[in-house]
Amino acid sequence: MVPHLVTALNGPLLDLEKKILEATPAIERWFRLEWQEHTPPFYCSVDLRNAGFKLAPVDTNLFPGGFNNLAPEMLPLAVQAAMAAIEKYCPDARNLLVIPESHTRNAFYLQNIARMMQIFRQTGLNVRLGSLSPEIKIPTPVLLPDGQELLLEPLERSANGRRLVLNNFDPCTILLNNDLSTGIPAILEELNEQTLLPPVHAGWALRRKSNHFSAYDEVVKKFSKMVDIDPWMLNPYFMKVQGVDFHQGTGEDALAAAVDTVLAKIRKKYKEYGIKEKPFVIVKSDAGTYGMGVMTVHNSSEIRELNAKQRNKMAVVKDGMTVTDVIVQEGVYTFEQVHEAVAEPVVYMIDRYVVGGYYRFHQERGVDENLNAPGMQSMPLAFAQQHAVPDMRAQPGTAAPNRFYMYGVVARLALLAASLELERTDPDPEIY
Repeated sequence: MVPHLVTALNGPLLDLEKKILEATPAIERWFRLEWQEHTPPFYCSVDLRNAGFKLAPVDTNLFPGGFNNLAPEMLPLAVQAAMAAIEKYCPDARNLLVIPESHTRNAFYLQNIARMMQIFRQTGLNVRLGSLSPEIKIPTPVLLPDGQELLLEPLERSANGRRLVLNNFDPCTILLNNDLSTGIPAILEELNEQTLLPPVHAGWALRRKSNHFSAYDEVVKKFSKMVDIDPWMLNPYFMKVQGVDFHQGTGEDALAAAVDTVLAKIRKKYKEYGIKEKPFVIVKSDAGTYGMGVMTVHNSSEIRELNAKQRNKMAVVKDGMTVTDVIVQEGVYTFEQVHEAVAEPVVYMIDRYVVGGYYRFHQERGVDENLNAPGMQSMPLAFAQQHAVPDMRAQPGTAAPNRFYMYGVVARLALLAASLELERTDPDPEIY
């Protein structure tokens, strides 16, 4: 099933699709050359929004947690990509240690871990789970709704203190699927003899969305010059605001001013392209995930008029971490629907390869709201093999493969931005 696009591709995005399809050989060569200069993150997922007049990423996750939402038909491609990724870091790898999030009662998340383990076992690796949770003191089985069982084991340091191990299990590679929101645990520090993927500075203890979108801005400018398009078609405006305290009202003036600035830039673009929709922005924490600390704003006055419930929602994100820095990001409408519910595509990558994706949809959310919220549902993207290749003979705006190809291109631009971001924020670039 291909979700219905409520607003048909028109004007700018129709022209964008045409230009991207015509430039496909140049685009693929450009990506190949970029990957000779930069190392992609081990894995990544990108949330996209398709407004019919603009297609842009709004979030890039370096610890993707929805592999269970991918179509089973995509597994062989995921296994091939995982093989390529592992070989870069440990060509003779035998054992892989996966460190998941600590919320062991979230069945959907644990099904993601089970799917990841399935993928990596098919690459020829022995895979075991090591938990950072202080509650896991002995090997602990966890039963999943589909009857599968996962075994969570306590992490240990080796006798010399240099390696992270489990009982009778010494991995050469450690895969983090924990975003380190609460900080970097001591047990993960100074692992001089093992490869930790992604590196710890990819976690939210150190990572900032503003750094990512600054890098994305550079990537899109280069790409847009090559394809001869307006970078705005693929790029949301944003500004960073520091020193915000939603409880005390500190930083409200600076936040309201940033909202006004970004809205003014959007209005100018909407006028240029004859877009009749009402501009809006998304205010969200500069660090964090799980769709927490996010709100839609149409006017800066809404910042000063937040009620107590809204302030509480914005002040704290995952694991009770307090919000002090936010970004004001151009809001991108999504006019795609699944089962008459608002939907957005999420594209998954391992190494530099698109390995599938899904549509996130929500029955109770609007076209200008965050869909990553309780009540969301998912449906696998139809990224079948034939859909990965654009249909050059189709009229622009009519073929599903072309829409999915565009999604893959934009997601890979965000992936490239993530690689630049990690290079530039690495506290120890000598060994990156």
